[in-house]
Amino acid sequence: MSTRTSDSRPATGGPTPPEAEETASPPETGTAVVKTGRWRRLRGIVLVGIIVVAAAVVPLLLSPSGDTGGRYADPADTSLVGTRALAEVLADHGVAVERVDDVSAAVATADSDSLLVVTEASEVSEADARRLAASPADRLIVGRAPHLGILAAGVTPRNRATRARSREPECGLRAAVLAGSAHLGGLSFTGPAGSTGCYPAEGRPTLVRYVLDGRTVTVAGDGGFMTNLRLAEDGNAALALNLAGAKRRLVWLVAPDLGDRSDAGETGGSDATEARSLGDLVPDGVGWAVLQLVIAVAVAAVWRGRRLGPVVVERLPVIVRASETVEGRGRLYRARRARDRAALALRAAAADRIVPRLGLPPAAASDEVAAAVAVRTGEDLNHVRTTLYGPAPTDDAGLVALAEHLDRLERQVRDS
Repeated sequence: MSTRTSDSRPATGGPTPPEAEETASPPETGTAVVKTGRWRRLRGIVLVGIIVVAAAVVPLLLSPSGDTGGRYADPADTSLVGTRALAEVLADHGVAVERVDDVSAAVATADSDSLLVVTEASEVSEADARRLAASPADRLIVGRAPHLGILAAGVTPRNRATRARSREPECGLRAAVLAGSAHLGGLSFTGPAGSTGCYPAEGRPTLVRYVLDGRTVTVAGDGGFMTNLRLAEDGNAALALNLAGAKRRLVWLVAPDLGDRSDAGETGGSDATEARSLGDLVPDGVGWAVLQLVIAVAVAAVWRGRRLGPVVVERLPVIVRASETVEGRGRLYRARRARDRAALALRAAAADRIVPRLGLPPAAASDEVAAAVAVRTGEDLNHVRTTLYGPAPTDDAGLVALAEHLDRLERQVRDS
């Protein structure tokens, strides 16, 4: 008794033996294995989700900063890409800002005491550019304005654009020196003789001013410093005010509104402008988003549909003989006393072997099969019909007798 007491399990609340602590580790290992397997199943879905999100976010990151769908460089637009804030600042300083969306109106309005602003958003044909260049007003050309070689003769833009960022003037132009650093870049230029270049990028100025036929022409490589988004940064407001407020009157040429484009052909001397199609109204970033989404889906399809190689033939751990399968199935029928099912299986197998030998189709009727067997074997028709399609036996002896009759009929058909 004492020996058993000393070897018995410790009482509840006592210290846990080291063996018990070791046996508690397998459940934790099993949990870790389950978590690992779950992660392996879900990582494909997570990867596809990351690709889709990246395809949607990357175009937004690559799109121009502050692009909210407004009218770029429009003094009446209050979005981040508009210039409404600059127009109000100019008005506070006594500059009359006149917004026009037609070249004929701009030419008629601008005079020698005016400054004409043309941006890359302005829709100007070659003929319109020549009319603007002949105007007596000073000109401020911003960004990739159309027909720059006509509007600012003698200024040659560099083919490769530079990144717009905060730059120092590094020139003696009073408007730039007073403003200091400003957000410029985009195009850089080679100016004509006697011109002044400021805010250089890679050795070339991004702001050029010169005098042509008594008119002051100023060209800026990027108009970001004038927009509502950038106006309050660095010396952007001072530079924009110094450039655009050089005259008491400012004529700002913008693109026509969508509702007015159908009437563009009626403007004096202006080329007719075709209405924009649905594709022109789709933002540029949408195309990149769709393209990246298609690439992401294609990569995911290739990844998930990769070939796993040829089928590997495995040896079965146990080979079961056909006779053993038959005996096992027969024992199951006997245990459940399923004589009807056993008789049906015997008759169906015999019919499948007999019918082709008789030259009958597989879907032949029972009477047709019974008649053909009776003719071939010389057996009584009723006996043949009962053997092939009769009722199920009521005992095991009847089932054995049925098997013998079917075997005999099949042998007679085969040997006849």
